[in-house]
Amino acid sequence: MTGTILNVITVLIGGTIGLFFGARFPERVRQTVIAGIGLFTAAYGIQKFFTSSNILIVLGSLLIGGILGEWWQIEKGLQSLGAFLERKFAGGQADLPEAAPSAGQSDGSPKTGSRFVRGFLTASLVFCVGPLTILGSISDGLTGDYSDLAIKSVLDGFAAMAFAATLGVGVLFSVVTVLVVQGSISLLAAQVQAVITPPMLNEMTAVGGLLLLGLAISSLLEIRPIRVGNFLPALGVAPLIVALLTFLGISP
Repeated sequence: MTGTILNVITVLIGGTIGLFFGARFPERVRQTVIAGIGLFTAAYGIQKFFTSSNILIVLGSLLIGGILGEWWQIEKGLQSLGAFLERKFAGGQADLPEAAPSAGQSDGSPKTGSRFVRGFLTASLVFCVGPLTILGSISDGLTGDYSDLAIKSVLDGFAAMAFAATLGVGVLFSVVTVLVVQGSISLLAAQVQAVITPPMLNEMTAVGGLLLLGLAISSLLEIRPIRVGNFLPALGVAPLIVALLTFLGISP
């Protein structure tokens, strides 16, 4: 849960800065910061890959997991979930301008309320519907390693700054969603900690490192699109391959 708590703190800090000083940060600064985080994430993912003791297990996990993910259309499902939640809770306000209301709209009028809901919803979706949320929360719950969520926390902090500058205080309340979603995943992951052996964990970590690399290439550095969400099943395939090899008497 440490990573989730850190994530909550950075969203609150970033959102607060955005509310009061957001307009003073030019877009080029934000782009440079995100690119820097992308470079770091790529390097960190490569470093995690080298925890593997058998790269063929990682390759097999990615291939099998990717096929399963494409079959189940996980990436599309995550996107559809986000779109459904926006329609469900934002109602007809999907086209609400992302600009601060004028003085005449700050008196509790319906438009102000809609802006609050849109800020809360938009931030909640961005912070909670994505591969890094799942990957980081699982790692935090299984091993207590919150490095992945620390990267996410920095990203979310800057995103909260940008959102709060245009969508208002509702962005800060998205920390409730972050706490519930990531906390639940981490707690569930902690329940299977007893059956995960060190070799299983090493291969899961290596697979997770490649997913981080893919996330950096696709979303942060925008080099080329990769459906990283469809590779999430690889995190479960890796320990299963290790278990199968162990059962067959083959050292993984």
